[in-house]
Amino acid sequence: MTCDADFLMTLSDISAKYGRLAQFKALKKELSGKGGKSIFLKGLHASSAPLVFCRYALENSVSCMLVVLRDREESAYFYHDMVQTMGDKNVLYFPSAYRRAAKYGQKDDANEILRTEVLSRLTALNPGSSAPASDASAFASDASAPASGHSIPASGSSTLVIVTSPDALAEMVISKSSLEDCSIRMTTGDSIDRDELQKRLHLQGFEYVDYVYKPGQFALRGSLLDVFSYSSENPFRIDFFGDDIDSIRSFSVETQLSVGKRDTVVIIPNMADISGAYVSLMDFLPADTVLAVKDLLFTADRITSVGREIADGESLATRMRNLDASKDSIKGGEQNRSKGRTRGSKGQILESKGRTLESENGTQDLKDGNMDFKIQNRTDEFPELLTAEEFLKKTTCFSVVEFGSKPTGVPGAAISFDTVPQPLFHKNFDLVSKSLTEYLDRGYKIYILTDNPKQGDRLRDIFKERKENIEFETVSKTLHEGYADGLLKCCLFTDHQIFDRFHKYNLRSERIRNGRMALTLKELQEFRIGDYVVHMDHGIGRFGGLVRVPEANGYQEKIKIFYKNDDMVLVSIHSLHKVSKYKGKEGEEPAINKLGTGAWERLKERTKGKIKDIARDLIKLYAKRLEEKGFAYSPDTYIQNELEASFMYEDTPDQLKATLDVKADMESSRPMDRLICGDVGFGKTEVAIRAALKAVADNKQVAVLVPTTILAFQHYQTFSERLKDFPCRVEYLSRARKASQVSAIIEDLKNGRIDIIIGTHKLIGKQVKFKDLGLLIVDEEQKFGVSVKEKLKHLRTNVDVLTMTATPIPRTLQFSLMGARDLSVIHTPPPNRYPIHTELHLFSADIIREAVNFEMSRNGQLFIVSNRISSLPDLAALVEREVPDARVAIVHGQMKPDETERVLTGFIDYDYDVLVATSIIENGIDIPNANTIIVNQAQNFGLSDLHQMRGRVGRSNRKAFCYLLAPPLSALSDESRRRLQAIESFTELGSGIQLALQDLDIRGAGNLLGAEQSGFIADLGYETYQKILREAVHELKHDEFQELLKEQERAEGDTDASVYVAECTVETDLEIFFPEDFVPDGNERILLYRELDSMERETDIQRFRERLQDRFGRIPQQAMELIRLVTLRRIGRSLGLEKIFLKAGRMSMFFVSNLDSSYYSSDTFGSILAYAAQNPMSCRLREDNDKRSLQVNNVPDVENAIAVLNAMLNSGTIPTSV
Repeated sequence: MTCDADFLMTLSDISAKYGRLAQFKALKKELSGKGGKSIFLKGLHASSAPLVFCRYALENSVSCMLVVLRDREESAYFYHDMVQTMGDKNVLYFPSAYRRAAKYGQKDDANEILRTEVLSRLTALNPGSSAPASDASAFASDASAPASGHSIPASGSSTLVIVTSPDALAEMVISKSSLEDCSIRMTTGDSIDRDELQKRLHLQGFEYVDYVYKPGQFALRGSLLDVFSYSSENPFRIDFFGDDIDSIRSFSVETQLSVGKRDTVVIIPNMADISGAYVSLMDFLPADTVLAVKDLLFTADRITSVGREIADGESLATRMRNLDASKDSIKGGEQNRSKGRTRGSKGQILESKGRTLESENGTQDLKDGNMDFKIQNRTDEFPELLTAEEFLKKTTCFSVVEFGSKPTGVPGAAISFDTVPQPLFHKNFDLVSKSLTEYLDRGYKIYILTDNPKQGDRLRDIFKERKENIEFETVSKTLHEGYADGLLKCCLFTDHQIFDRFHKYNLRSERIRNGRMALTLKELQEFRIGDYVVHMDHGIGRFGGLVRVPEANGYQEKIKIFYKNDDMVLVSIHSLHKVSKYKGKEGEEPAINKLGTGAWERLKERTKGKIKDIARDLIKLYAKRLEEKGFAYSPDTYIQNELEASFMYEDTPDQLKATLDVKADMESSRPMDRLICGDVGFGKTEVAIRAALKAVADNKQVAVLVPTTILAFQHYQTFSERLKDFPCRVEYLSRARKASQVSAIIEDLKNGRIDIIIGTHKLIGKQVKFKDLGLLIVDEEQKFGVSVKEKLKHLRTNVDVLTMTATPIPRTLQFSLMGARDLSVIHTPPPNRYPIHTELHLFSADIIREAVNFEMSRNGQLFIVSNRISSLPDLAALVEREVPDARVAIVHGQMKPDETERVLTGFIDYDYDVLVATSIIENGIDIPNANTIIVNQAQNFGLSDLHQMRGRVGRSNRKAFCYLLAPPLSALSDESRRRLQAIESFTELGSGIQLALQDLDIRGAGNLLGAEQSGFIADLGYETYQKILREAVHELKHDEFQELLKEQERAEGDTDASVYVAECTVETDLEIFFPEDFVPDGNERILLYRELDSMERETDIQRFRERLQDRFGRIPQQAMELIRLVTLRRIGRSLGLEKIFLKAGRMSMFFVSNLDSSYYSSDTFGSILAYAAQNPMSCRLREDNDKRSLQVNNVPDVENAIAVLNAMLNSGTIPTSV
């Protein structure tokens, strides 16, 4: 059996095998010479065509190949297969400019970048172009571009492959001459007038911003110019020395840090904004291009359909734009009654001249009292479209290779291949074994294609356990669809098809969109004037902005916080770790504290006392659990491997670790008590199912406890579906079951005839008896009452317990939870899941009708959510009117429990197509068949609510949609606008988990620590609560439970002196801050101050310094001193210093205030005394009012202060720099 540890074979190797076939040589021969030939390739099924075309491209017979597939989805998967085989350096994807159907008019920046990149590469590639071919390096993606430029020589490298669809091909593009006229080409060493460059960028529509985060923006900071061209997925950072270009780097939008060097870049504006003639993409193609089309006539028909769809949808898009524009035009309380933009009979747009009004697609000019109109070409709204006749005519200029079901007309040549698609196994390993054995008997070589080597190992283990000798070789990377090739005598089968898992394609446009999300998140973290903030020492106040305060040696920057009665506190920028943004329950404003009353301190102490009570109980429970003995389960069997390999999605590292941790706990003799935390859809239930089967395999019973009847039924369905091929019986117990069924289940449970029982609190009733309970799984434990939790404690003595929660838990809470249980956090979602396609729209019956019709056309279901119960009947009536055959149901929290249960169960059973509901659906409703959600009045929901509700769809292998219906953004409050833009940006499942944490309604932490804590979080703010929690736990660790937690303390690496001092504060009169000409934006400075202030490790500080220089250029002296201050504070804490004063050239260090502390007999204090004794001229020990301190003279700056403290740490002599 072949060992696949290092992947002996690649897709490129398999593609090379096609180069040796007679059919491939015949294809090359037919395509040699002049163009205009027509060839049909017969018998290319599944993903065989990409491998054949890759081989043709790699042999570099022509300079370009355009591959046209039937639709967006098919072309995206074809592009994926090409990239998997030959990399993405010379494979490009040409998408539609629109994010969705073109009729909605929603242009997508990420798609525009990919389109522009294709045109730029073709312009550089085409021998007739004025651009030199070597400039192709300017358009290379960062994923593949080396540090220096690489040319595309006439021979010796692969053909440029462009993959597209009819929808994208139908949309015309700007002409080559217009593209070249608006391109700005820059190379390292060039001399450019920066003022002229800035003017040109302005003229070409680039927007000046503080920080670049989307295409069409530029920023200037000192010697740096950041610009986001439409020719690249990443923006460029151009560093000038005077007017000379010193260096060019591309950088990540997400981190704002450099990702690669460039020699040459080309800056191109948005093609939609360029005036000029429109041409077809095919006009950019070199003369020797080979056109590969799947079904030529279908492509021509689809191009015609695109034009018809745009014409049909034009009135809808216009109506929606006009509604938005009418809302936008309300200025200063007066509504402008002019008609704005009018459409002429021939599709032209009529505009009036004069005063400017903002609108979604540019500007409108109006002159009061005088309606003069100018005609604007409609191409800014809908690009000129290619017709089917023009397309077919243009194909005659190229050699055409057609593949698919049948040729168009009579081809000049037909070449036959022999491939058949991979059979559908549906995880049936009898079928898998039979099929592979038959192929092996016929002399075929078996290749298993996978992105994850563990899948190959799992398959081997399954065959080994089944005692079947099926030899195969694992291939690095996978294709979309596997197949068997009769000519090559090999099977290329994919692991995701064998195990029935969904396979996702990855486009670079997704990377571009994801990069922009970080800036949205950052905007939510910003401190804005008027925001509620919490100071650890003073309480809740309002943020008043940054102020410059004069000091002895210049200025310092501080932040203002206003308290009750307009009292004000100025906070030093190196004490920002004490300030946090207030995060409490959404919609509830906190009470502002009054200074000097002591109320804030009392509240903190009361909270700390409560936390200690809870933590104390948990730690005692933890100690007791260490002494218990439980059942040690056997190692995994092949049944366990088969179950895990058949999971629909690829395991994430977090999920795999959680699974391994759970199994290790079960195999140990100590009873398991583990908590698994993860967002909706992250695979917690899958971990529980694997644990359950492991218990059943050792003849133990499993109880799954859930809070609601609906959830019990859903878990029953999920467990039954996953375990249907395994020897175990699953049942559920709830009030939905009849009395006779309940009696029979209880009897079977008692006699051991049921392996897994799922139920609500009935499960822990007195009448329920188990024959041999081995594992208890508790889902959403925080939703159970106190009495249920008390009963659970009795069950937990020696039974393994696995608890799951969907609430995201910050790392700072982990210690308090660890007192009762071990913790597994699943941060990442399954990688092969579809992102949830999220769109923001105005309310429209057309949107609802189309969404319902589309979902019903694929036999799916959808949710329509509104925050007002009174609006639900109207929404239901609208759906019934627009889609008469839709079955609609309504559910909300004020209905009787039985009625709610009946409706939800009916929806699960597919009795209804549409469920119109309130946000009740965000809790525990998991319906894989529901893959569309429409949220009405989305601006009224919190970010966490929107995130949770959206998580209710996208639970299967179908693409999911989320439509957020809201008024125009211009009519919303700033907070609502940012929230909606954020949720629209975070389309990847799981990408929003950090975002949800920013705005979480705090039920997570509050309920996990006890319901009473929720009130404290609301009073203190979330981050302050966490800080007090850390303090309380720290005090318990070093007080009551010092012996018990000794090992943990050692693992955390607490040094001798840092035990005595929680933090070291620094006061100074030095000028230390980030100057405005270095970091121009005030909000950005605060974020940087806070990030720096929270650092403790020297490696983090060094990385911060490198990032700062990368983003902003050379670091000035004031900023360097500020960065060093963090190091000073860290060393001060390790020396046991509570305060350091650095003023007037002297450093005063204040020791632990408790004079009886064992600190004064520690080695650390001894080393400080030794230093003072060695340097008597500069050091003076003092004791004033029971406060001990050491004063060191001749310390002019922070750099020298650090040198002094380091000398003390080492008990060395006075440093030479002092």
